[in-house]
Parts: sequence; structure tokens; C-alpha cells
Amino acid sequence: MNKFGDRIRELRKAKGYSLRHLAPLVGVGFSYLSKVENDKLDFEGTASESLIHRLADVLEADEEELLLLAHHVPKRIADRIFEKPELFRRLASYSDNELEAIAEKTE
Repeated sequence: MNKFGDRIRELRKAKGYSLRHLAPLVGVGFSYLSKVENDKLDFEGTASESLIHRLADVLEADEEELLLLAHHVPKRIADRIFEKPELFRRLASYSDNELEAIAEKTE
């Protein structure tokens, strides 16, 4: 799985945007955006959900993918977890191979 900052950089470059061009479009300084791309944020550790929403909008990206890469749980997924916590506890105990087998059966 890509790191969040790497994915943002990839999306930004695909649009042909520089850091200085993208930063005001999402309401942050270019040096802050550079820290986001390089996973160098100090206290927060990751971008806020509101910034991720703005980045997804401007970069025309999948917001859920970006939220997950930044270790935020999208609301739609969180709602399902809270509806069926016992199921998700069980899923969390499965190995990667077991989860992949389940995913293959549902495709």
C-alpha cells in the first residue's frame, strides 16, 4: 500500500501542479503541503480529514482511499463497524491469507 504522502505527490504531479500551485487551492501553505507529502508533520502526524477532503476534491481522487492511507477511517466504513462490531473484531483476527480468500469469494 502506498504511503499517504506518496499518493498525494503522485496525484499532484499527474495534474501538473507544483506545491505552490496546489497549496492555495486546498487552503494551506506550500511548506505544510511539502511536509504532508514527505510524511514530516510534527504534532498531528497526519493530515486532517478536512484537508484530505479538499485534496481529494481538487485532485479528483478517491477520498476513502486517501483517508485510509492517512490512517483515518472513512465515515461509511466506521458506521458499518459500529453496526456489526463483533464481525469486525473477528475479521481483525484473520491472517492476510484468510482475508484475501474471503475477498476472492466475494468478487
